[in-house]
Amino acid sequence: MMTKHTLAILVNDQPGVLQRVCGLFGRRGFNIDSISVGGTEESGISRMTVVTTGDERTLEQVQKQLYKLIDVIQIHSISSKPMVSRELALIKIEAESSKRPEILGIVETFRASVIDVGPKHMIIQAVGDCSKLDAIIELLHPYGIVELSYTGATAMIRGS
Repeated sequence: MMTKHTLAILVNDQPGVLQRVCGLFGRRGFNIDSISVGGTEESGISRMTVVTTGDERTLEQVQKQLYKLIDVIQIHSISSKPMVSRELALIKIEAESSKRPEILGIVETFRASVIDVGPKHMIIQAVGDCSKLDAIIELLHPYGIVELSYTGATAMIRGS
């Protein structure tokens, strides 16, 4: 059965690691829904958070292949554990002055924030899980979304 999986992959911070990891997913016929990469508490180590969809057997094979890559240190499949996951969306919308109070109501409801205001547009920053971002985008759509940019998910297991 095809399900969504979130992998936390610790890698050496070296040129080409991202390309090799992505290439491995592609060769296995596994699509990457989102990927985010950043530093960790340890210098020289990066953390990749990869969200993908597939069956358990294929995921297991991908993990075995990832461990063969020299710069992969550790892989955790965290989607089956209690976790915290966040994405960031920047949403530029048409915002004539008469519509701004309505827009601000939506922004407040979602605990989002207005990070830029121009004569005809506003840029809204929203942080949350995928369903929260989808919901605010759906509500802002009637006002006219001019531009939209998402980050990939970043996630951690809750607790210790």
